[in-house]
Amino acid sequence: MFHQNTIYTATYAAMPFLAQLACSTSDAEVRKELYINCGIIEASRDGRDEAPFPATWAELAEDVGSSVCTELYREYVEAIDKLRTLTKEVFDYASQQTMDEIKKRYILMADAAYRGSYIPANMLMTFSEGDEYVAVCPACEGEVYLWPIEDQAGILQAYEHDPVFHTGQEPQVIVPVTSFADEEVRTLTERAAAIGEQILTEHLHYLAGETICPSCSEKISVWPSLLSTFSK
Repeated sequence: MFHQNTIYTATYAAMPFLAQLACSTSDAEVRKELYINCGIIEASRDGRDEAPFPATWAELAEDVGSSVCTELYREYVEAIDKLRTLTKEVFDYASQQTMDEIKKRYILMADAAYRGSYIPANMLMTFSEGDEYVAVCPACEGEVYLWPIEDQAGILQAYEHDPVFHTGQEPQVIVPVTSFADEEVRTLTERAAAIGEQILTEHLHYLAGETICPSCSEKISVWPSLLSTFSK
């Protein structure tokens, strides 16, 4: 149903049942897990606002009829709308529980997907552990590795090469912002703080900041350079 960030027509068919389980369960932990896993599916979905159903279903429509495909897609969209209504409950639960940062980051990823912020959702899913990010310089198209300082996990620095394999590099300072001009970054920061995801809350000040590309020495804005490798 879901394999290597690829979803199938069976995934669309299953979503209404998963959403119903999430909305009806009295177990907050189960609700949270369903919220996350359905969020991963929504973040991985190709194409947006395709009506009456995704173009990739053309062959299926020939086999089962376009009306079946239309209904299947409509029920999927309705299921996502139901899951979106669970955000406050899931956030309240997460804020009250002892939960590792990775799990909280997945909650934020799911929330972003349900809000339609698919590119940030995919960024969070890719860099779920928060121990590295990889941006691409718009000037030279070289990769820029963003890593936290070893003894100060909330501070990020920029490297030309992966510092795990290339030790002894001189990092570039990332100048953090004190306020957020980008609405998505501001929203993500507020939501991260709301559920106690402290590391991401701190990282976002640097991810929204500026640095010098370690390869070509051009000044770059980190956030668009980070998101540039993701597309939806």
